[in-house]
Amino acid sequence: MAAGGRPWRVIPRPVLETVLHNHALRPRVPQPLLFHGPRGVGKSTVLLHRLLPRWSDPPHAAAFVDFLHPTPRSTSSAPWSLLHENTAPPSLPDLRRRLESALEGLARAAVLRGAVGSKDVLAALSRFHGLSTALSRLSGAPATRPSAASVPARRSSATSVPALWTRAVLAAVRRDEDTFRIGENDATNCSMEERAYMQEAMAALRVAKEVLGVQEGWRKEAIRDMNRTGRFSRSLANSATDWPCLLLDVLSGAAEEEFFQPKLVLNNVDVLKKAVCEDETMVPAATYHDSLIWRVIALGANEQCLPVIMSTSDGYYSSQAFVDFGFPNIFISRETFGWTPQEAKLHMVPEFFSEQEWKVVDEVLGPNPRQLSEIYMLKQKVNSPEVLHDKNIEEIIDMYLAHLQVSVVNPAMETALEMLQKFASDVREGKIPENRLSFGAPWRHPPRYDNPDLSYKWAKIQLMDFVQSFVNTEFGVNYLADDSLEILDDPAAVAMTERSILYATNHAWDSTLSCQMACSREIAIEHSRNDGILLATFDTGSKLPPLDERSWLQVKR
Repeated sequence: MAAGGRPWRVIPRPVLETVLHNHALRPRVPQPLLFHGPRGVGKSTVLLHRLLPRWSDPPHAAAFVDFLHPTPRSTSSAPWSLLHENTAPPSLPDLRRRLESALEGLARAAVLRGAVGSKDVLAALSRFHGLSTALSRLSGAPATRPSAASVPARRSSATSVPALWTRAVLAAVRRDEDTFRIGENDATNCSMEERAYMQEAMAALRVAKEVLGVQEGWRKEAIRDMNRTGRFSRSLANSATDWPCLLLDVLSGAAEEEFFQPKLVLNNVDVLKKAVCEDETMVPAATYHDSLIWRVIALGANEQCLPVIMSTSDGYYSSQAFVDFGFPNIFISRETFGWTPQEAKLHMVPEFFSEQEWKVVDEVLGPNPRQLSEIYMLKQKVNSPEVLHDKNIEEIIDMYLAHLQVSVVNPAMETALEMLQKFASDVREGKIPENRLSFGAPWRHPPRYDNPDLSYKWAKIQLMDFVQSFVNTEFGVNYLADDSLEILDDPAAVAMTERSILYATNHAWDSTLSCQMACSREIAIEHSRNDGILLATFDTGSKLPPLDERSWLQVKR
């Protein structure tokens, strides 16, 4: 920090924190909670820095999985590094490991508190899985099949599931593995019998993981065929999520108020849906994402599940996910838009910005907490030799906006263009229903011929027309009250929502759904305060790349 600078601090939000905390205080709940809002309004900050410490103190235990950032972000990082995202989407196997590792940590904590035993694991595993063949392989016993003459002969006691399970668990106890083991400093006040009970439970979890791994391996060729043919199988899709969902089942059954209350926080859950997977024997990322959420919903509806909180800035979860996964109340919805201008001024002036500086910042950027923290960090680094600006707040903001414009506007809008061109291709191939093309809106009449240049020009006109329409409406459309539901059919709206350039809000039954402009990825800007349009995210770097002639919309103030 420069001389006189103050470290950035996390500002409490009492009402929002209370709502989330009250949900997480219950040991089991019937619905998962969707915590959504535009990028940069402080969702991750509230969860990570305000609530997670409270949710990690006994009897509570929390697993935090950030699908976008492998490690927690620090508020003392260099400018723009908070907002940096890899251009390449993460791999599905990596995200699976993050989720499974977090749940395994919760399961380990449950065993050490005596909340989970070997019988609990077997009961949950037996509920939806046949175990005889896999356990026979793990325990070394021959897999026996009854002959036609012996049906319905009873299975011998040596090859029954309980006997095979006992043998497999005893074999696992003798193995020393890092995932499920009791360390030297764990269970120090326990008796020998209690420690042996915990060791057996740890071994049971190892066996359960191995059993599900064996069964998933048996389905690899079937999954390959499903991916190749484009067909869908619920059982094959669920095989990929069997292990994390088993842990959720076991932990939910072990949850007990004032004794052991686990919770799971999935931050940036939308990234899971967009991950890449090059292995043809694994289900696609979207299928994995949908299977996981479906099973969390089912567990909550049928038996109640430990609190699962999914945080996202993707407009899909605020407007369309409720339809895709059942009905409007399938999730508990909590939405945030950050500070109001009055709240932001109260927190920012004069601790971080002077009155005059705040007038400029508020006029150009609005009250977005993420942007304010980045501007403040740039302001504090004016004496560093690598910076390209002086301490004038207007120059700092100009450079900041230009960086956002170049690093994200063009890539985000180009991706949206590609999606519109695909829509035109789908229309030519007959993949779009005729009832979507029966009215006179320009986007309903894409080029009839397979001409890439013509398709590109058409897509660009449609996208720019859509953006200009938002300029004319001051970047908001109450499409229920205005009977403007046709906007949801526009491929430009779909493309920009999937790129998080548009954010659709959901207010359930009060008929005030609206679309609000948001910067793609990490920030949201109060665009009604701007003369120009800014649709951007961030990149990391000490030098600013120049604006080029192909910039979608030049930054203005």
